[in-house]
Amino acid sequence: MLKEGAKTRIALVGDYDAGITAHVAIPKALAFAAAAEKHELEAAWLPTQSLTSDVEKQLQRFEGIWCVPGSPYQNMDGALNAIRFARERRRPFLGTCGGFQHALIEYARNVRGLAGADHTESNPAAAMPLITPLVCALRGAAGKIRFKPHSRVRQIYGCDEVMEEFNCGYGLNSQYDAIFEEGPLVVSGVDGNDQVRVVELDGHAFFVATLFQPERSALRDVAHPLIHAFVKAACAQTSGG
Repeated sequence: MLKEGAKTRIALVGDYDAGITAHVAIPKALAFAAAAEKHELEAAWLPTQSLTSDVEKQLQRFEGIWCVPGSPYQNMDGALNAIRFARERRRPFLGTCGGFQHALIEYARNVRGLAGADHTESNPAAAMPLITPLVCALRGAAGKIRFKPHSRVRQIYGCDEVMEEFNCGYGLNSQYDAIFEEGPLVVSGVDGNDQVRVVELDGHAFFVATLFQPERSALRDVAHPLIHAFVKAACAQTSGG
């Protein structure tokens, strides 16, 4: 039971830009989810540069963390610090587009010990090019996503396949798919060519990252089940659930 007047606080990790469609859509998407939960949300934008120090002090007051589109971020380390905090402190986490890409980098570096894992958009000479240009850029495109059986996202959507909206040019280098085969961060959704499009962290309160941008549905006045599930998990933190 939520206390009267309690708010669930969501950190939006990224460098806000009113010219980025996803940034305009995110508050609307959160409002839909808040209405579904009948609960008040308070969202705050945290620039990546602000998360290079005192990360725990800044993030501990938030019940949910969303690493948003808009990479290359002004400070990659800031984004990675926030993702690591969410993963290690078991705070509900959603990563979309750039958030997906950096969730993979954070895991590769800090869980699998692959310090050279990097993003070729910001470091073309990366020793381990984990995130590389897509064969076909997905700018303003829609594509089919197929969910793995028994995955969290399959349960959230309640179906095996969906169409989702993208706006990105980078994704996981398929040479490194094996990193995400044994867990705990595992592939839970792929496209029609079996390219990784969704990952989730086993044993976590809620940790899901997607290359697509579910927030874009809000611009069509459509609530999104994945964002609702994220907000529901964050609200559970508020209630101590």
